[in-house]
Amino acid sequence: MRILVLGGGVIGVASAWYLARSGCEVTVLDRQPGPALETSYANAGEISPGYASPWAGPGVPLKAVKWLLMKHGPLAVRPGLDPAMWSWLLRMLRNCTSARYAVNKSRLVPLAEYSRDCLRDLRAETGIAYDERSLGTLQLFRTQKQLDGIGDDVEVLRRFGVTFQVFDRGGCIGAEPALAKVAEKFVGGLHLPGDETGDCHIFTTRLAALASAAVDYRHGVTVRAIVHDGRRVTGVRTDGGRIVADAVVVALGSYSPQILRPLGIRIPLYPVKGYSLTLPVVDAAAAPVSTVMDETYKIAITRLGDRIRVGGTAEIAGYDLTLRSSRRAALEHSVTDLFGGGGRVEDATFWCGLRPMTPDGPPILGAAGFDGLYLNTGHGTLGWTMACGSGRVLADMVLGRKPDIDVAGLSMERYR
Repeated sequence: MRILVLGGGVIGVASAWYLARSGCEVTVLDRQPGPALETSYANAGEISPGYASPWAGPGVPLKAVKWLLMKHGPLAVRPGLDPAMWSWLLRMLRNCTSARYAVNKSRLVPLAEYSRDCLRDLRAETGIAYDERSLGTLQLFRTQKQLDGIGDDVEVLRRFGVTFQVFDRGGCIGAEPALAKVAEKFVGGLHLPGDETGDCHIFTTRLAALASAAVDYRHGVTVRAIVHDGRRVTGVRTDGGRIVADAVVVALGSYSPQILRPLGIRIPLYPVKGYSLTLPVVDAAAAPVSTVMDETYKIAITRLGDRIRVGGTAEIAGYDLTLRSSRRAALEHSVTDLFGGGGRVEDATFWCGLRPMTPDGPPILGAAGFDGLYLNTGHGTLGWTMACGSGRVLADMVLGRKPDIDVAGLSMERYR
């Protein structure tokens, strides 16, 4: 079976890996000169099934107003005459209820847990290394109100058997010793010991190399259109000509709607820009040992080998990739406030990428519109967390096998 995977980020490369392992003839097409050079390049580094939550939830509209008014707030909206932006925002607001939040989180957590287990199996099978650590995530609460408000999340974690610990100040310091120097700045935390960390770009690049004998990677290729005969896809048209296939997998992240629209397929996916800093560790004792999520600013601070990755911000501004100094200031504030002296911010690399966000939170995974057309997109901030599980589920779907987990509610049909 000849399959084209559109997109060479972590989602596309993971999809190709599992399809090739199942005996398919796989070609990956990507416009960049190498793997994982867009949104997968410098994300926060978290593999966080325990922290898998929809952005749309009860209380979020009021919080959004507060965030917009905060110095170093986690949200920025740059409104324009873009109907897709306003449609996406309205759909997201409709999901900001307790009932919908519970449903959406219940769709995210099993896939995220399964994906983490798939990654562990892949690591054991291949020996792949990517500055990985298995020391968990600490969600750090600066106020008692934040700590008191974790009941709904904890209940979902219990329901799905996700291990967690609620820490007081001393417990947080036990997990992240460098926080002892700033103990007065937080009251407690939620620790998720099953979470992991790692460099998504390194992983994707090395996984592509491992699969290169079985997968044909074609970089520097721009896909112009998906070709079909009215019932079934037959391949794609690129800037270098037509390529035929039995099936096409769309894993183009935020650019997925653009390739699908000419087919009459509309998915409610919108780019939400995130930023990161990557700084060298100068004092290991003052640096994080794993991931700390600064709940006030919604910024993740992650240890990646001899580097610290600081990621955050939700900037709703379409496909604008401008690097804004105000966002850098927010990232610098969080990391220096909690881990001052651990890394050298003056030498940090500043980056941004477009997260493909759905209005309800879960990704869009499964068949779409034409025979042989499949989607694996819309993972938002959880692409690295869900990549291996999504790739394996996608391979099962393409080959007509029943996935290991319940994937009801993940297809585009939920929007109808």
